[in-house]
Amino acid sequence: MLAAGCASPEGNDPKTAASSPSTTPHGYVEGAKEGAEQQSRLLLNDPGSGSTRALDLITGKVTKTDKVTDAAHLATDGRFGYLHASGATHVLDGGSWAVDHGDHVHYYRAAIRDVGQLPVGGGALVRSDAAVTAVTDKGGRTVLYDRGTLEKGDIVRTRALPGTYTGPVIPYEEHLLALADEDGTTGLTVLDRKGKRVTVPDAECEDPKGDAVTRRGVVFGCADGALLVREENGKFTAESIPYEKDVPDTERATEFRQRPGSDTLTAQAGDSVWVLDVGERAWKRVETGTVVANTAGEGAPLLVLEADGRLHGYDIGTGKETTRTKKLLTGKPHTGKPHTRNAPVVEVDRSRAYVNDPDGKRVFEIDYNDDLRIARTFDLDVEPVLMAETGR
Repeated sequence: MLAAGCASPEGNDPKTAASSPSTTPHGYVEGAKEGAEQQSRLLLNDPGSGSTRALDLITGKVTKTDKVTDAAHLATDGRFGYLHASGATHVLDGGSWAVDHGDHVHYYRAAIRDVGQLPVGGGALVRSDAAVTAVTDKGGRTVLYDRGTLEKGDIVRTRALPGTYTGPVIPYEEHLLALADEDGTTGLTVLDRKGKRVTVPDAECEDPKGDAVTRRGVVFGCADGALLVREENGKFTAESIPYEKDVPDTERATEFRQRPGSDTLTAQAGDSVWVLDVGERAWKRVETGTVVANTAGEGAPLLVLEADGRLHGYDIGTGKETTRTKKLLTGKPHTGKPHTRNAPVVEVDRSRAYVNDPDGKRVFEIDYNDDLRIARTFDLDVEPVLMAETGR
């Protein structure tokens, strides 16, 4: 996707603006280069050997970074990768990110670098926005870190929040959203950036699992469906999006996948996939084969990596399979239990999807708008067990 042009400060004349040494271009980020398209990179890790790599999807170059052994999970906030090991969380700056101004997007690239470690181990939940990074440990205690300092390569703790929370604390619209247990129920809590509670709607979310930030608000997964939290003119609202019928705990949505910012969310539901259209406030269940990984975005097919080692495409509207790839995964069929040590993932951006084949030491790039055509195959010198995409 090409970034739309921004108005120049000198009468909208880009030549005049460029000739003025005092002019700072709109969207300028010091030390970074701006591109007209996504500057995506894949962060990859083999927990066994600790080998960690960053694969630049523009140049194809692979960069070695610090070893991180026994990582249980790799998460990203769009720029930074967070490798959760038993004793600490290693922070890796992927050096690629996007700044969304609503009507246009700026794409940036900078050096890939190891930032350091957060003093919290496996099971930690990290959520960020442009100003703050919130880290919640297993016990529900949350510490805030300055995002601007993190971008400069330093880890600076700003404050610890009072109390404990159920699940992650999510920075959103200059506030912090969280769920907290009080009087036997789990309800919505909204804090300002100093940790002080503000007025919020009365909203409950039983047994919360899973969350996602969309253009329409923050979604929390609940036992009876989802809770959508929005902000408008400084006022927060909460709206329940229930399943149409009772859903067993083993088949509810507990971990959402999406194209970053997308209002279409997916989640495994046994041998099928839930699709939540946040705009329409509607759930749809698509019957598939045994699911290993899944994801989707508005206007795109539902992508499901199944136990047969193939990536399958489904039409979300009809629920019908439309296409599939050849077998992508090396070795034995997978069990369909996602996020185990060797379970591959599917990452998706505005035009491509990526599937990691750990046993085959490779990553496939898939053009999901062209019948799941394999556009490129990246051969690696490590087993890419963990994978996350930055720059989206």
